Amino acid sequence: MNDKNQTLVSEIVLLGFQNLHNFKIPLFSLFLLIYIMTVWENVFIIVLVSSSRNLQSPMYFLLRQLALSDLLGSTIIVPILLQTVFDKTKVSLFGCISQISFFSATEAFECLLLAVMSYDRYVAICIPLRYSSIMNQRVCQKFIFTSWTLSFGIEMSIVNLIGVLKFCDQNTINHFFCDLFPLLELSCSDTSFFQVEVIVQSIPLVFCPLILITVSYMCIAHAILKIVSNTGRQKAFSTCSSHLAVVSIFYGTLIAIYLTPSRKQLQTISKVLSLLYTIVIPMINPVIYSLRSTNIKEALKKSINL
Repeated sequence: MNDKNQTLVSEIVLLGFQNLHNFKIPLFSLFLLIYIMTVWENVFIIVLVSSSRNLQSPMYFLLRQLALSDLLGSTIIVPILLQTVFDKTKVSLFGCISQISFFSATEAFECLLLAVMSYDRYVAICIPLRYSSIMNQRVCQKFIFTSWTLSFGIEMSIVNLIGVLKFCDQNTINHFFCDLFPLLELSCSDTSFFQVEVIVQSIPLVFCPLILITVSYMCIAHAILKIVSNTGRQKAFSTCSSHLAVVSIFYGTLIAIYLTPSRKQLQTISKVLSLLYTIVIPMINPVIYSLRSTNIKEALKKSINL
């Protein structure tokens, strides 16, 4: 197509939930309630872990980082989500790309963080005598700094690639937030190389952490099976059951979203999975850890008694 005949796009229209216009108030109330609970729960975890002397181990330091990541990711998505409930929402192209970059960075960080948390559980169960020397505060801080740096570094390179693309004529996305692949479908440039680049760059952020998590839990399972007493097995398993539940939900939803074909009849399913991925998981993660952790329950009781 000749450049003179192309109309360059400067803003993106998010259709949101146009087919559910009769349920605007209930949907808005539900999403707002979920967000309020998400903020309250994750801020509570951050404050509780920071203030309690009994929650100063590496495991809870990493849990605090998970709560921060969930809080940031949800905050990036929900404001625009709430707007799309009532009507289609216009977002500048720059704003759309910014949302993609920041949300992708938080999710990439969470992938890396879950891998670090699985390594922490591996060390605690498989080589407990060296736990304090391997997983000390300084090492955990290096892990977190490296994870944030790697996440933002790779995501910024992807943003630079998006900036080279041209968007012409079409500017409508049938979604409630700016997602990467729906945005690429609007581009009038050749995106084949870009999509390959995204897949290649996702290897260190998604696939490598998943492999590390899988190997860690294989080693943990082997170590637990060698424990003679049932009480010992249950105690060892309880220390990593919360993390295993979070990993299963997070990666299960993530894989389901990107394995779902992008056909029109499956757009509703894609939106539901995206809702689970973007706003429900950040809400249930603190609940999972709070219900399974005796130390958090005790710290909560002490804070209430004070």
